[in-house]
Amino acid sequence: MAARTETTTFTGEAGAIDCAIDWPDGAPRGWALVLHPHPLQGGARENKIVTTIARACVQRGLVAVRPNFRGVGASEGSFDRAQGETADMVALATQFRERYPDQAGQPWLLAGFSFGTAVAAQTYSVLAEAGDAVLPSTVLLTGPAVGRFTFREVTLPDDTVLVHGETDEVVPLAEAMDWARTRALPVVVVPDASHFFHGKLLTIKRQTLACLTRVLAG
Repeated sequence: MAARTETTTFTGEAGAIDCAIDWPDGAPRGWALVLHPHPLQGGARENKIVTTIARACVQRGLVAVRPNFRGVGASEGSFDRAQGETADMVALATQFRERYPDQAGQPWLLAGFSFGTAVAAQTYSVLAEAGDAVLPSTVLLTGPAVGRFTFREVTLPDDTVLVHGETDEVVPLAEAMDWARTRALPVVVVPDASHFFHGKLLTIKRQTLACLTRVLAG
């Protein structure tokens, strides 16, 4: 569990971004931006996949940042099919580093679940195209639905981690494999796992911790 969780707001193109920040014990070793599933289907920062990833990050000494997308909680604006949400997350990443300068040069993880993977992938792409001085150390996409909400060319690092459920009923495994194949990215397939990884949260935690080992080793 986090040593403490605070709520705060950042500012996106549509107004306030309602955000929870989970702080670890001791001096943080880096930070993580963890993005939730579809806002119109109940997605929010309290989603169990999002909180599982965040807790794993805190366990390894990272600050975990969990924003609500537009129209969720106290976040202003309305659903924008990943385009506005991506602009908001780019702004949040900049503002977070300005507000917490000790984290500005630290390694960081960009992670998303389901719809959040589309925002994460395109956020990375925007930052990379803009020549951001501190790109995410790696990207973790769980239950990737990037292809369903793509509005721009997607560029991802070669060590991007994709985790997908074998029996995903929302984004079929074949769809995720087709998207990964075009980018030569490997996919970790969790046997018998549904889209929401019922009964498989420990596996999600282990995959996140393995990803963080690489992030912190770099």
